[in-house]
Amino acid sequence: MQNRHQNREQYFFELASTSEKYYIPFISKVIPVNEHTQVLEIGCGEGGNLVPFTLKGCKVTGVDMATIRIEQAREIFKKKGYKGTLIAEDIFKLKELENLFDLIIIHDVIEHIDNKEAFLAKIRLYLKPGGVVFIGFPAWQMPFGGHQQICSSRFASKAPFIHLFPGRLYAFLLKCCSEKDVTIQELLEIKQTRCSIERFIKAVKKAQFSIVLHQLYFINPHYEIKFGLKPRKLSPVIGGIPYLRNFFCTSCFYIIKPTS
Repeated sequence: MQNRHQNREQYFFELASTSEKYYIPFISKVIPVNEHTQVLEIGCGEGGNLVPFTLKGCKVTGVDMATIRIEQAREIFKKKGYKGTLIAEDIFKLKELENLFDLIIIHDVIEHIDNKEAFLAKIRLYLKPGGVVFIGFPAWQMPFGGHQQICSSRFASKAPFIHLFPGRLYAFLLKCCSEKDVTIQELLEIKQTRCSIERFIKAVKKAQFSIVLHQLYFINPHYEIKFGLKPRKLSPVIGGIPYLRNFFCTSCFYIIKPTS
């Protein structure tokens, strides 16, 4: 397991850095990001992605079902003087937040959702007319699309493509690496709910959204602060080849909006 997954404050500021440098410029191509923008992040964790938005004057709300993550978020926000509303709850139980937001952020979440169509259809309730959704996720077949970097074992955390092994073999390998049962279960659930580019596009259409803007990356922008690697966009030639592109795409950026 990488140190950033244990040192949550370090992870918080790494997310904030990537959000400021790459998410906001991408989103700003579609809607303004300023003091008039109401922003909701679903699955916000400690809230690092929201920091650049609140510093620009946006009114930000972060929701996550993990109480401990929201407690950590509140602690860091208070410590640094950031403004924001942070809620530990299932977003779909918060009816009071419906029709409030110009922008919804869903980062590294969609790949954990089983029924993606139903999830996307429900989040429409939280958008204002004209509002958009920014979604970022790793393509399933990319080297670490299974999130195996959360493993404690040095081998398992750094081994590319092992998440593509058949389920029983994958579980056996993780067991041999002395991974905890809870970690194995989480990784197997991600394998079940995996998100390829094609599966995502299909879910978007079924949920009655349209794609406004997208960008596929060969080198994930977040790798800049994690590994010192300069982000690189995926070649349009490879990016235009269904299924094959998933193996080369380490990050997918999409902005979608309701079609009706």
